[in-house]
Amino acid sequence: MDRQGNTYTFLYASVMVIVVAAILAFLAQSLKPMQDKNEAVAKKMDILKSVQIESTAANAVEKYNKYIENAFVLNANGEKVEGDAFTVDMAKEVKKGDAERAYPIYECKLDNGQTKYIIPLRGKGLWGPIWGYVSLDEDKNTVYGATFGHKGETPGLGAEITTDMFQKPFTGKKLFDQGGDFASIEVVKKGQSQGDPHKVDGISGGTITSVGVGTMLEDCLSGYEKFLKN
Repeated sequence: MDRQGNTYTFLYASVMVIVVAAILAFLAQSLKPMQDKNEAVAKKMDILKSVQIESTAANAVEKYNKYIENAFVLNANGEKVEGDAFTVDMAKEVKKGDAERAYPIYECKLDNGQTKYIIPLRGKGLWGPIWGYVSLDEDKNTVYGATFGHKGETPGLGAEITTDMFQKPFTGKKLFDQGGDFASIEVVKKGQSQGDPHKVDGISGGTITSVGVGTMLEDCLSGYEKFLKN
């Protein structure tokens, strides 16, 4: 075959593409178990942070096993159903109707004997998905802690949802009003929360991401209303 001809060039390029694709597929498959393990560890770190327990990649599994004493899945009626709470894909669940969703929840027992309920969240920011975890006191109404993450929000603006400055004010906020109706937590313009038990200051310059967090809270937490009222 003429190595200077177009046919040879085309065949050579085709073979190289196939070989490179095969190598990349092999590497991706080989690395997947490690990636899955790292994602599971990061998830456990986030769950622990929502109950104000700091952890590292080295001790997250140990601490998770110590403090998370139970995890289960609910339906929209607040009833326990079959399923593994840890493996529920919230990105898929939030696309379903309320009645069809799976609602995972984690029970944490702190060193002082108090029980906290941890609820996972998933929503949309300005540039991509956002997520988080909110923990509640035994009254299933008062926020004990919160942590949030994002995929691509703007550094210095929307990305500030990952900072203590934004997260800590959620502690002590209420999900239900004085009449017992679900009220969620609204993220408002900076300086407008004014001590309101259902409002938290947003991020200056990160309005869309802040609104996204508020929408995520209402959308995800409302599905647990019947469980939280029991």
